[in-house]
Amino acid sequence: MKEYPIELAQQRSVGDETARPSHIQIERELELLSRWMDNQFRIPVIGWRFGANAIIDLIPGIGDTLTTLVALYVLTSAVRYRVPKVTLLRMGLNIAVYFVVGLIPWVGDLFDAWWKPNIRNITLLRRRATVSAEEARQGRTSDWLFVGLIILVLLGMLCGSLLLAYFVLRFVASHL
Repeated sequence: MKEYPIELAQQRSVGDETARPSHIQIERELELLSRWMDNQFRIPVIGWRFGANAIIDLIPGIGDTLTTLVALYVLTSAVRYRVPKVTLLRMGLNIAVYFVVGLIPWVGDLFDAWWKPNIRNITLLRRRATVSAEEARQGRTSDWLFVGLIILVLLGMLCGSLLLAYFVLRFVASHL
């Protein structure tokens, strides 16, 4: 499996040589968290890697929610690195795909182990960060509001899935 370096050279935009620093270093804790959640364990014979996400997702009812909260932590951390809003949206979509497909029993669990949203989002963060970890003390207000909107949509999806499950269970119970 490809190991991701902590530092990644950033390309500067044409005509603007001071657009971004040439190297961005992401906090080591974010790197370790995403690696632990998505790639910590290796199956020896086939070399396939999985993380704590795949194990936690097996807990019925709360596994998908807990692992989605970890992914949301990585998303909110991206605000401090001042990534563009389109990157924040893409990171939110990675989480949404992970959550929605993960709701499908068994198939969703296999998909979640393959999708690895935290590694995907850390890679996006490395590519698009505009300030270093030392400079990333706080994000812009507009970015926080944008991520808040993404989180509200994801929470709406969660509430919708819980409501749907409630009505399906109620329907099944009344027709037995």
